Amino acid sequence: MLPEKLVFDYSIPKTLLIKLSGDWQISAGLLSTDEVTSQLNSHPDIVQINISVSQDLKWDSGLITFLLKLIRECEHKKINVAREGLPQEAQKLLSLALKVHEKDILSPNVRESFLERTGEKVLQIIEGLRSGLYFLGDISVSFGRLITGKSYFRWDDFMLIVQRCGVETLLLVSLISLLVGMILAFVGSIQLKVFGAQIFISDMVGIAMVRVLSAVMTGIIVSGRIGASFAAELGMMQANEEIDALKTLGVSPVEFLVIPRILALVIMMPILTIYADLMGVLGGFIISAGMLNLNPVEYLNHTQNAIKLSYVWVGLIHSIVFGVIVAVAGCLRGIECERNAAGVGIATTSAVVTGITGIVIATAIITYICQFLGV
Repeated sequence: MLPEKLVFDYSIPKTLLIKLSGDWQISAGLLSTDEVTSQLNSHPDIVQINISVSQDLKWDSGLITFLLKLIRECEHKKINVAREGLPQEAQKLLSLALKVHEKDILSPNVRESFLERTGEKVLQIIEGLRSGLYFLGDISVSFGRLITGKSYFRWDDFMLIVQRCGVETLLLVSLISLLVGMILAFVGSIQLKVFGAQIFISDMVGIAMVRVLSAVMTGIIVSGRIGASFAAELGMMQANEEIDALKTLGVSPVEFLVIPRILALVIMMPILTIYADLMGVLGGFIISAGMLNLNPVEYLNHTQNAIKLSYVWVGLIHSIVFGVIVAVAGCLRGIECERNAAGVGIATTSAVVTGITGIVIATAIITYICQFLGV
C-alpha cells in the first residue's frame, strides 16, 4: 500500500479522520481495509469516521469497493461512517451500492409473520382487482370512442394481428382438436362397448366438442400463444418507454394498442372454434370408422342429429368470452409490466395463468347459466 493514499488523523476526540489522496482506480490495485481495521482496534473509543479527499484524487469503482467494505465492517463495530467529505458522484454510487446490498442480502434474513404475509397478499389482490377495473373502464371508454368514430388505430397493424391470431394458430388448433376428438372416441368406446352402443360415440364427441370443449381447448391454445405474445410485446414497449411516448404525443395506449388486439381475438376466436369443432368431429370419425368398424354414413347421420343449433351458439358464446378474457389479460399484464427484462418474463407468465384461470371460471359460469336457462 502506498502511504500517501491513506492518512489518519485523531485530532477530534473519538473521531477518526481518513484523508484519501492519490490514485484509487482499479488499474492501480485495490487497497485492503486491514490498516483501517488495525487503527480501529488500537483506538476502541472511536465512534465516528470522517472522510476527506485531496484535489489530486483519482478514483473509480475501486474507491467505492474500498468504502463499501469499510462501511460493512464498521456496521458490526457500531461505528458511523460519514460520507459528506466524498465527491458527490461517489456518494451517489455508494448509496446505490448500499441499497442493493440491503435489498439482496439483509432483507431475506427478516422473517415476516403469517399475518403480515397474509395482509400483504390480500392488499396485492385488492390492488390487482382495482387496476383491472380501471383497465376495463378505459377499454369501455375506448370502445365507445371507436363506435362514435373518434378512436384511432392503424388498420395495417390490426390486419397483422388478425393474421397472427388466425392463420398462424390454425395448425396447432387442428392438431389439438383432432387429438381431443380421438381421445373422446377412445374413452367413450370403452364404456359404450359394454352396452353395444358404440354408435352413440358420435353423439358424445359431437355434443362435447361443439358445446364447450372446442372453445375451451382453442382458448387455452390462444392464451398460451397469443395472450403471451401480447403481454411480451406491450411489456417490451413499457420497458422501452414507448407507451410513455404515446401518452406524451396525446395518443391513448388503450385505443392504439389494446383495442385492435381485443377486436382481432373477438373476430378470430369464433372462427377458430368452428374449425376446431370440425376437427374434433373428424377425430371421432377416424377412430369410429377406422378402428371400431362403425358405419361412416351412420356415424355422420348420428352426429348431424345430435348437434343442435343451440349447442353451436353456446360454443360461439364461449369463444367470444374467451377471446375477450385472453386479450384483456395479455394487454393488462403487458401494460403493468415492470421496466426490466425480468418484468417482461413475469408479465408473460402471468398473462397465460390469468387467461387460463379466467377461461375455467367463465366456463363454469356460462355452463351454470345455460343449465339454469335450459339451453
